[in-house]
Amino acid sequence: MGRFSEFSDDALGHLDALYSTARRLTRNPDAAEDLVHDTYVKAFRHRRRFRDGTNLRAWLTAILHNTFLNDVRRRNGSPVEAGHEAADTRPAPGPTPEDALIARAEADAVDAALAEVPEPFREAVWLRDAQEMTYAEIAEVLQVPLGTVMSRIARGRRLLHDRIAGRTAPSIPGPVSGVKVKGT
Repeated sequence: MGRFSEFSDDALGHLDALYSTARRLTRNPDAAEDLVHDTYVKAFRHRRRFRDGTNLRAWLTAILHNTFLNDVRRRNGSPVEAGHEAADTRPAPGPTPEDALIARAEADAVDAALAEVPEPFREAVWLRDAQEMTYAEIAEVLQVPLGTVMSRIARGRRLLHDRIAGRTAPSIPGPVSGVKVKGT
C-alpha cells in the first residue's frame, strides 16, 4: 500500500469492526470512540510498517488491542470504567415487538454470560465469533501461539455454553401433591 489515499480508504473500511471491538473492550461508547481514534492516529503515523499482502484488519485490531492494554496499564491497573449503556449488539428488527424483546433478552443473557468468562478466553471467543477473525489473525492480535488461540477459543466457548445453560435451564417441578395424573 504505497499511496496514502489507498491506505486511508482500506483502513477506514474497518472502522465499524474496530469500533465494535473497542466497545466490547471498554464497555463505554465515548471511551470506544477515543480508542478507535487513537488506533487510527497510530496506524496512519506508522502506515509504512504495514506489509503489503498481510491482513490490514488484523494489523489494525492489534494496534487497537495494544493501545487498550497500554491505557489500562497507564492507569496503574485500574479497571476501565464501564458505562451503563446497553450492550453493543442490537437484535435485528423482528416482525413483532415481542420477537424484538425476546431477541434482546437473549442477547443480554449472552452478553452477561460472556462477561463472566475470564478475559483471555472471552477475548479469543469475541474475536473469532463476533469479529470473524481467523485463528492466525487472532494469534497475531493477541500475540500468542496459534495453539493457545485454539485452546482459548475451545475453552471459552465451553465456559460460555455452561454459563448460558445455567441461566436458561428450565425448572422442572416435581409432582404436585393432590393432583391425579390420568392413567394412574
